[in-house]
Amino acid sequence: MTQIETTAPATELTKRLYRTMCLIRNFELAASRALASGELSGFLHLSIGQEAIAAGVCDVLTDKDYITTTHRGHGHCIAKGARIDRMMAEIFGRATGYCGGRSGSMHVADPARGILGANAIVGACIPIALGGAFAANVLGQTNVAVAFFGDGAVAEGTFHESLNLAALWRLPVVFVCENNLYAEMTPIDVHLSNKTVAAFADAYGIPGETIDGNDVLAVHDAAARAVDRARAGHGPSLLEFRTYRWRGHFEGDAQRYRSADEVAAWRERDPLRLLSAVTDQELTDELSRIAKDCEQEVERAVEWAKAQPQPEAGSLIEHVYTAGA
Repeated sequence: MTQIETTAPATELTKRLYRTMCLIRNFELAASRALASGELSGFLHLSIGQEAIAAGVCDVLTDKDYITTTHRGHGHCIAKGARIDRMMAEIFGRATGYCGGRSGSMHVADPARGILGANAIVGACIPIALGGAFAANVLGQTNVAVAFFGDGAVAEGTFHESLNLAALWRLPVVFVCENNLYAEMTPIDVHLSNKTVAAFADAYGIPGETIDGNDVLAVHDAAARAVDRARAGHGPSLLEFRTYRWRGHFEGDAQRYRSADEVAAWRERDPLRLLSAVTDQELTDELSRIAKDCEQEVERAVEWAKAQPQPEAGSLIEHVYTAGA
């Protein structure tokens, strides 16, 4: 895996990436607190510990580029530019949320930002990204599509079918595997035959790379190379980012399948702390201010979301069918 550089990175890039990671973490911590207090209901899947991947990848994308994501997709949507107040309103089931309060945590979408949607079905987001890339080719656009998925999705047929088709048609798509070492509760050495997910790229004749997913600068560099390659018409890439989720598969997961020592070891590799560690004192102070600003911004988003109206009962049948031609 690529290691953290010992030299300080460019100031503006550092601040931008740090801010994105802070927003994601504070958003998810706030959502977790709301669930624990009974203000939210249903399942909540958090990506705390994995923020560097969303921040690093989405930083090299434009508003016109597409992303598709999973049940653990808050971070990707935020990093792609989704408003955290409307994201929070959606989770709270409010009418002003991105999907009118209908999607909850696992199905947020904002096509205007290129967010084609989160998807609770494992592996289902991958061919959707393929469709976005195909559409860009047909329309003569330079848009790139990125599919985010976990290591568990690699066992799904959609993963292999999508890689094969993308390679055959040289589609502008980047496959991003967030390998957090567990498919729900199953460790990767039980469910994956290869030692790395990136190794599957060889079978389809496309580039594959394994990167330290907690090193946001390494993530950014790898994503930039893959996106540039796709945008230039050279076809797809498979990026495997090794990372770890600090929380369970879902909030309330008893986590009997892993040890406290394992979790503690990975918490030492906090992506926010790793980025801060390679900065000078002046920039470190600035990052502390950014962290405080993000915390306050999320607090305001929560209060705004709580104050929003519930959907009207009569709106239940809206958006079910398209208008007749």
